[in-house]
Amino acid sequence: MQSGPRLKPRKRQTAPAAGHGWQLPQRTTGSPDIYIVSYNNMRNSDSNTSKRKTGPLQSPDHSARVTRRLSNKERLRSFLQIFRRHDRVLVVIVADPDAMASAFAVKRLLSRRVEEVTIAHNNDIKRVNNLAMRDLLKIPLHRLKGIRQDQYSKFVLVDSQPPHHPDLASISYNAVIDHHPVTDGWNAPFVDIRPEYGAVASMLTEYLKAANIKPTVALATALFYGIKADTLNFSKKTSQSDVLCFQYLFKRINQQLLNKIETAVIRQSELKYFKIALENMRTSKKRIYVHLGRVGNPDILVVVADFLAHVHEIGWVIISGQYGEKLIVIFRCDGYKKNAGKLATRVFGKIGSAGGHRQSARAEVPFRNLPEGAAKNFTTNVLLRLMVKHLV
Repeated sequence: MQSGPRLKPRKRQTAPAAGHGWQLPQRTTGSPDIYIVSYNNMRNSDSNTSKRKTGPLQSPDHSARVTRRLSNKERLRSFLQIFRRHDRVLVVIVADPDAMASAFAVKRLLSRRVEEVTIAHNNDIKRVNNLAMRDLLKIPLHRLKGIRQDQYSKFVLVDSQPPHHPDLASISYNAVIDHHPVTDGWNAPFVDIRPEYGAVASMLTEYLKAANIKPTVALATALFYGIKADTLNFSKKTSQSDVLCFQYLFKRINQQLLNKIETAVIRQSELKYFKIALENMRTSKKRIYVHLGRVGNPDILVVVADFLAHVHEIGWVIISGQYGEKLIVIFRCDGYKKNAGKLATRVFGKIGSAGGHRQSARAEVPFRNLPEGAAKNFTTNVLLRLMVKHLV
């Protein structure tokens, strides 16, 4: 009996090789498109540079929703798969406690997986608390403007998004980890944005736990302080995850270092501004107004405003000062039937940058945009007149 023709065996389909930076997650939770997006995005990230992208990526909003559906371990795995042993990684931040702590955690996550990790910030660090945090916890920071970006193969943006500042928008990122509302006009292979979190430090604490990494005392203290600072000691809306991470870190911090950071508020040379504030402030209808004149550091306006906000029966504190060629205005209120962010926008939004939250806000206005009389001789009385017509 003659046998029929021999059939070729069907070729087995396999997942892409590990060298492509993708593998099937061990647990399959969530929508199947999670893994399609993960593979496409990770494949593009392998040849991503600071100057170009190699293929279409998902919108940041879509990528963030996809990442949010992953478990902590799956999210960590997707993040780590971006990097190779030979990579030199630049972590970019706008330096504040939450950003510095989170970047410090990213450095720890990648320290044994890549050749080098550098943290770079685009802003001047002038607040005494932030300087104390950097120095006492030995967080290695560099100025972004002094960095040769062509020396790095991968870029991570933490606690911010590219549209937040022109310095940030000039870089193509392999990963963005943030907790602010999602913006448009950019993309990245890995996007983890969770606006429901009070601090990115909480998100990075979850990454460390998923990686079974116990933070050092310095890293734990940095993350703990980052959560405290960004949630205003949990007076702002936060998530249950923030609380759990805060509790987890508390057992590992150095309380003495934390106290030094939190109490380092003002330089001796800045005490004069308290005298100026007390001598020049105007009080009207439970509101304090004061213009401090030219200041060497705009953060002193924040310190004085926070101090005066503790005065009994005061509902508003509005403080201004001149820094360079800009008028800086700081708003503080109790938030009860008040909204500092909306007030700042109403008064200064059309002539400068302004905004904030219910209890705190800030405006920065070039003096050339102010009415001619106000620009030439800005005083506490001028500040009061600008505000009073917008306050009920």
